[in-house]
Formats: sequence, C-alpha cells, structure tokens
Amino acid sequence: MEGLVQASLPPDQGHILGIVSQSDKQAETFTNGFLKNSLPGMSEKEIGDFMLRKAVVLKYAKKKKEKKKKKRTKGLNAKQRREMKVFQLKPEHQKYELFLPLHELWKQYIRDLCNGLKPESNPQTIQQRLLKADFHGAILTVARSKCPSYVGTTGILVQEMKHVFKIITKEDKLKVIPKRNSVFAVEIDGFVSHIYGSKFELRSSERSAKKFKVKGTIDL
Repeated sequence: MEGLVQASLPPDQGHILGIVSQSDKQAETFTNGFLKNSLPGMSEKEIGDFMLRKAVVLKYAKKKKEKKKKKRTKGLNAKQRREMKVFQLKPEHQKYELFLPLHELWKQYIRDLCNGLKPESNPQTIQQRLLKADFHGAILTVARSKCPSYVGTTGILVQEMKHVFKIITKEDKLKVIPKRNSVFAVEIDGFVSHIYGSKFELRSSERSAKKFKVKGTIDL
C-alpha cells in the first residue's frame, strides 16, 4: 500500500490530470508531512504503528450549514378579527333558503353519528352524542328562556359562539340568542332533544372533549 501511494504517475495520466509526478523522495517527504499534520501529537514511530493497524480516510470535513428557523405566520388576534368583521354574516347572505342544504347535511351527519335514528334507539345514548355534536345547520327552537321574547324563536343555526347561538329564521332575520338561561329544542326524525344553554357555554370545538350529565337543571 505504501509503495502504491508513493509510486510515480505514468506520464500520460500526469498529462491528462495536469500534474507533474514527484520523485520517490519528494513523495515520501510529502506523505510523512501530511500524516504528521493529520495526526498531531504522535511521534513518527506512533504514526507508523498506527498506519499498520488502521486505515486513514483522507477527506476534509464539510462545514455544517446553519439551519434557519422558519418564522411561523401569526394568525389574526381577537381584536383584529372583530375589526375586520370576520365572523359577521353579510345582509345579502342572511337568507333562510341558502342554509337549507346545510340543514340536510346536518341531519345526515347526525344519523351517521347516532348509527341511524330508530324507534328502539336508546334516548340517553342519542342525547350524549348530540351534546358533543356540531350543531351548525340544526334547526333550533327556544323552548324556555328568562326573556319571554326569545321563546318560540326557531331557525337554522348558522354560527355558534361560546355564549350565543346565531340563527336565521324563515323570515330571513338573523337572531342572536344567549345560551345562558335558555333551553333549546332540537328535533330530527321524530327525536326531540333539549339543550340547557347554561350548561352549554363552550365553543363547539371544546365540547367534544367535555363530559356532560344527561339530566340538567336551569334556573328560569
């Protein structure tokens, strides 16, 4: 191996590579100097012993590229959303007929969620699943409320917030009904479920992880 390293290049290869082959003595001097620089702190004897036992990989270390931290784009805060009126329904979109297809989708979603609504279905099981369901598209009716003017209001739920339901009535009017101190009735395929708004003051995304009691109470 040592002889191969120190061997002279054939003239034709040296011409192709553009280098001039050194003499044996010059090659030996270069090799010894290279090994001494590559293995600092070792004597010539230690280098010789090292070369007999181990292979030395002749390569250079690549500089590690610094990874640039990607800046996460920040979403809009609550104040910005209010200023931009992100959650406000435009007057031209406040049409009951526009949300009827959404109501049909919601009914199919509830049927799938409850594994089909049948007369022999367990009402308590259905109630528990409804409490964790998404109600956008459901037809809600205010059954009881501390405010008498809300009682009897019926419409399709178009927006649910933590403390209020926004529903669109058949008269194309957008009603904002507070959840607190109100009881809402939801009917689908003959099943009627009552929602106690005071126990329901959560965002729809938070409700799926909350445990509810089937029977609730409300002060009216």
